[in-house]
This record gives sequence, structure tokens and C-alpha cells, in this order.
Amino acid sequence: QVQLVDSGGGLVQAGGSLRLSCAASRRTFSTYCMGWFRQAPGKEREFVAAISRSGGNTYYADSVKGRFTISRDNAKNTVYLQMNNLKPEDTAVYYCAADNSLILIRSTPAYWGQGTQVTVSS
Repeated sequence: QVQLVDSGGGLVQAGGSLRLSCAASRRTFSTYCMGWFRQAPGKEREFVAAISRSGGNTYYADSVKGRFTISRDNAKNTVYLQMNNLKPEDTAVYYCAADNSLILIRSTPAYWGQGTQVTVSS
């Protein structure tokens, strides 16, 4: 089992940037695929981005392509989500996720962080 701690959320104006971080508890961090999901008020949780174990492959939702970048530092047991050109519709609670499967990390990952609020004002 792996424990995930999300951080980095906050309030930002439209067009601004934020970087989310997710620290994992296990030294076997590099064996997990990692991802980010988000949930806006009144909406279902949705996939945002994922990254393979080595970081060599990344995946994004169409709504964030070209604006968000997922990366990982296996030496620090940390995954990041750099969010640029933020829009009011990006407002949501963002959750870090982990799974051994590169398929499941994009749909129903096994492990979740506690979430961090991102609010984008217009």
C-alpha cells in the first residue's frame, strides 16, 4: 500500500499558474504509475493526467493538453502537475493517484491522495 499527500493548491487568477505536488510514502514509488484527477462541484471526478513508472510516457485529458504537464522525480518519491494558463473551468479539488497498472491509473486507480483545492478566478 502507498500513502499519498497532495499539496500546492490555492487561489489564482485566470491565466495564472500553479504547481501541484504529491509525495508518496513508499520507497517503491518508482514501481507505481501516477496520475491526477479532479472533481468540480456537482460533477463527477475526471481524469486529468498520468505518467508511467519511468516518466517516459504521459497522458492528458483533451481539456488540459498544452496547458498542464505531469512529471515525476523518483528519487524524491514525488509527482508534480504544472498547470499553466489556468481557466475558471479548471476550478476543482485535485487528487493524486497511484496504481501498478498504466490502464487503471487513467480510470480507477487503487490509491488516492486527500485532495487539494484549486480555485481560478475570472
